[in-house]
Amino acid sequence: MSISPSTISLLVKPAGPDCNLRCTYCFYRQKAGMFPGGKQHRMSDSTLERLITQALDAGCDIAMFSWQGGEPALMGLDFFRRVVELQAAHMHPGQAVSNALQTNATLLDRRWAEFLREHNFLVGVSLDGPQSLHNHYRRDEKRVGSHARVMQSLRMLVDMGAEVNILTLVNERNVREPDRVYDFLLETGVKYFQFVPCVEPGPGGKPASYSISPEDFGDFLCRLFDRWMDSPMDVSIRDFDDLLAMHQGRSPTTCIYQPRCGGYLLIEHNGDVFPCDFFVLPKWRLGNLNETPLAELRASGKLAEFGGQKAMLSDECLNCPWVNFCYGGCLKYRTVLGGPVSQPTYLCEAYKRLFGHASSVLAELIGSPQRHS
Repeated sequence: MSISPSTISLLVKPAGPDCNLRCTYCFYRQKAGMFPGGKQHRMSDSTLERLITQALDAGCDIAMFSWQGGEPALMGLDFFRRVVELQAAHMHPGQAVSNALQTNATLLDRRWAEFLREHNFLVGVSLDGPQSLHNHYRRDEKRVGSHARVMQSLRMLVDMGAEVNILTLVNERNVREPDRVYDFLLETGVKYFQFVPCVEPGPGGKPASYSISPEDFGDFLCRLFDRWMDSPMDVSIRDFDDLLAMHQGRSPTTCIYQPRCGGYLLIEHNGDVFPCDFFVLPKWRLGNLNETPLAELRASGKLAEFGGQKAMLSDECLNCPWVNFCYGGCLKYRTVLGGPVSQPTYLCEAYKRLFGHASSVLAELIGSPQRHS
C-alpha cells in the first residue's frame, strides 16, 4: 500500500501589502493598516530563516512556498537567493521543496529570469488580457498602464525557458469578452491559466463597481469551458482541470472544491500567521512564527475552527445536487457582502451553470482516450 506524502503549504508575503502598482481592485493594500511601524513592509532575514527552518522541520515530506504580495519582487533578487540558500541548508534527507512566485512582472529583468529558471520557480504572471482590458485597472502610481512592461517580462520568461502560468482576475470589463481574453492569452505561448473572480464589497452593502455579477461570470465560465474543450490537450485551466479530476474520482487541487478550508498557512512579512489571504484579519491571526513554531500553529484550535466553517451550510446548499463539487464555495464569496458564513456563495449561480454545462461533456470525455475528435 502506498502512503501519500505529507505536505506543508505556505503562502508568504515577504513585502506584505506593498506594491509598485495601484490596481483599482486590489483588496490587499488596505491591510497595511494592520502592520503599524512604517510605510515600508519587508521580511527580515531572521524571520525568513525561522520561516524556512520551521517549515522544513514540520515533519512533512514536501514543503511548498508560494511567494506573493503585494509585489514580492520588491524584496529584490538577493532576498530570493537567500531563500534558496536557506532551503538547501535546512532540507532534510528525502524532503522535497518547491517555490512559486506570483508577480505583476513589471520589476523582472534578465537576471530574475535566469534565477527563476535555474531554481525551478513556478512564475505566476498577473495579466488581465489585451492592453485595453488589462490597463483599465492595472496601473502604477502615476496612473500609467502596466501592460507593455508585463508583456516584455512575460516574453522574456517564456523565451528563457522559465515555467510560467498566467493569473487573470475576472472583473466587470473582461468578463464580457471571454473569447478576446482567451485568444490573447493563448498567443502568449503559455499553457497554464487561472481565472480568479473579482468580487469586493462596495457602498451600501453592494458589490464594488469593478466586481462581476454571477450571471456574467457564469456566461464567462461556460464559454471558456467550450473554448478549452476545443484547445490543444496541453492547455491547462485550473478550474476545469479540477472538475475533470473530480469526475475521475481524484482530489482537486483548489480549495474552493474541497470540503474544508485551511489547507495552507499565510505568512506575513513580520511573521504573523493567518489561515487564508482573504482572511488577514485580527480575528483570524493564529500567532507569530517568531514566538510560536509553525508546527504548533498548524495544530491550533483556531485553524481548525476556521477550516470547519466551510461545513456550515444552508439548507439550500445541502439540498443542491452540486454540493459535493463546491461544498458551498469559498468563504470569502459567502461573506463578502456582510452575510453569514452559512449563506450560499455570491457566485452560486455561476458555478451551478458551469457544473451543469460541463458535467455531461466531462463524463463523455472520461470514456474517451482523446479530448478531441
